[in-house]
Amino acid sequence: MNDGLFASESTTPRFTVSQFLDIINQTLEYAFPLVEIEGEVANFKVSKDRWVFFDLKDDEGGIVPCFMTVFQLRIPLEDGMKVIISGHPKIAKFGRFSVTITQIKPIGEGSIKKAFELLKAKLEKEGLFDPAKKRPMPENIKKIGVIASTNSAGYADFCKILGERWGGLTLEVANTGVQGLDASDEIIRALDYFNESSDVDIIAIVRGGGSKDDLAVFNDEPLTRRIASSRIPTITGIGHEIDESLADLAADLRASTPTNAAEMLSRDKRSEKVRIRDNISSLSKYLTHYFDTLKETNSSALASVNHIIEARIDSAKKELEGKLAILESLNPENVLKQGYSIITGKISPGSSIEITTHKKQIKAKVEEIHDRS
Repeated sequence: MNDGLFASESTTPRFTVSQFLDIINQTLEYAFPLVEIEGEVANFKVSKDRWVFFDLKDDEGGIVPCFMTVFQLRIPLEDGMKVIISGHPKIAKFGRFSVTITQIKPIGEGSIKKAFELLKAKLEKEGLFDPAKKRPMPENIKKIGVIASTNSAGYADFCKILGERWGGLTLEVANTGVQGLDASDEIIRALDYFNESSDVDIIAIVRGGGSKDDLAVFNDEPLTRRIASSRIPTITGIGHEIDESLADLAADLRASTPTNAAEMLSRDKRSEKVRIRDNISSLSKYLTHYFDTLKETNSSALASVNHIIEARIDSAKKELEGKLAILESLNPENVLKQGYSIITGKISPGSSIEITTHKKQIKAKVEEIHDRS
């Protein structure tokens, strides 16, 4: 008998057991290199603090055995939770079929809430959300690291409010996914980049509203830990005001929405103008009263003191008026009146962009991009 593949007189293939398993696995790998399966967790167990085993079942009685390492388990699991798994189907040497999981996330409001509560309790016990560890917002913010999907409405709102309120801030943007199985890893890589290679003053993670399923990425354990351990202060503006994520709890500052995050990170130039004018008015009233008092008490010294004070008043007025002029020059509306426009959206062939002029709001599609010679 020769080793390897045999053919009988009827040309029926004949294999050894190992050869058959190898061929089946090669076929599975070719036909289904990666699959996503939705189902309910059953028979969940952890072996030797290293290996995770459970079955994925559905209402029709179907069962798929699943396997993964503890390291890959980024959310708490319990029997009865509904999840989506991503993985590779395979038959082990001992003949048992299973799916080797690469990623997993809960789905459905009940399962997402359960995973959230279990992980929140675990991380709270470790002190990860301790208010005493939170850092205040840096003073004189000049550069913001933004983690967001640049095509999202939440990111557009964030940039719009920053421009309207103060202007002059520098944004360094990491364009990432903000939902789906891969999004948490993309956000982690962006956090690592800002912490290791950038000079931003604060990191803002922004994402507009969405369903519980959409926002579940921000309840990922490695992502939550990475936010808490960031050397650069972090602020989150995720979802709507009523939404709460573990990323929010881990951040140094939590804004209720992307718009609120922009408001927290910038000064309101209208309020600054009012404050400066009030300061000028208060100073003028004080000095008028001072001069009147000085005239009554010591008119002989008035001439020399008057010259010094008037010089200081002129200097203070010029400084305050200069600040007002700078504020006015940063007003985006003034730039638009001069014939310029603001473009938002991803600048790449085929992408949609929005163009804002002084009187128009234009939606367009990018056809070609050329470097200026």
